[in-house]
Amino acid sequence: MSGDESAEPSLLTPRILIPFLLVSLIWGSTWLVIKDQIAEVPPSWSVSYRFIIAAAAMFVLVAYKRLPFRLDRTGYLFALILGLFQFSFNFNFVYNAELFITSGLVAVLFALLMVPNAIMGRIFLGHRISGAFLGGSAIAALGIALLFWHEYRASPASLEQVLIGAALAFGGIMSASIANVMQAGERLKSYPMITVLAWAMLFGALINILLSWITVGPPVYETRAAYWGGIVYLGVIGSVVTFPLYFSMIREIGPGKAAYSSVLVPVVAMILSTIFEAYVWTWLPAAGAVLAMLGLLVALRARKPKTPRIAA
Repeated sequence: MSGDESAEPSLLTPRILIPFLLVSLIWGSTWLVIKDQIAEVPPSWSVSYRFIIAAAAMFVLVAYKRLPFRLDRTGYLFALILGLFQFSFNFNFVYNAELFITSGLVAVLFALLMVPNAIMGRIFLGHRISGAFLGGSAIAALGIALLFWHEYRASPASLEQVLIGAALAFGGIMSASIANVMQAGERLKSYPMITVLAWAMLFGALINILLSWITVGPPVYETRAAYWGGIVYLGVIGSVVTFPLYFSMIREIGPGKAAYSSVLVPVVAMILSTIFEAYVWTWLPAAGAVLAMLGLLVALRARKPKTPRIAA
């Protein structure tokens, strides 16, 4: 048998659309929480605490679902690499970027995740990039540019700070993209996702602790209930709930389309900021949000990319 003979699921069916929207909504809310995590505590220690909690909760989920706890040697290697790029490098880049630029700017920049995901998916996985996906991406990119320009004009950061923050954000984007494309590979799909994520978060937490101790010294923490409430929210809701859903989408529709959740995230963050922080909309962010949503709809209607299979 050769090729992919099973019917392709519609990308707008509830099985895919509901997790897509849930991930976008949750990650849109995390930007409001993250900025409170780096006010007094070095970013690397806040990332460490987040994934200590996330790893513990993910192993509880492994036990609840009665999945195997152990992996083979290759599985542990995959989990280590995933933990290094997704749960250490990615989040350390993102948290440190917010020391230089606003969370809004970082969120908007992260919307570009779809670009390296689609390119690396094509190179390493053979996923085709359809015309509809390219067209939708171009429309969304214009919307992202308008959002970025608005956030840049409103930011108190100097040009040097913006460039440093943008460089850190792009480091996070590339780290996340490597992990995303790894997750879509056929070899990694043979392992239970929840188990792999549990070990990846544990390895990521250990790497974060080591990096923190080397770069900023012994643990630093706050005693405020809001700080630890934020850590728990980011660890459980922002990580344990979202990453299984997100990586399932990657396996279903490919890393390029799954990353379109990052296009919706800054729009969600701005809507939540309107509710909780009295954010005032102007024509520029409104136009950017509309274009981003339009591009999202166009791209998601594109056919699912297929990975060529060798006849057996």
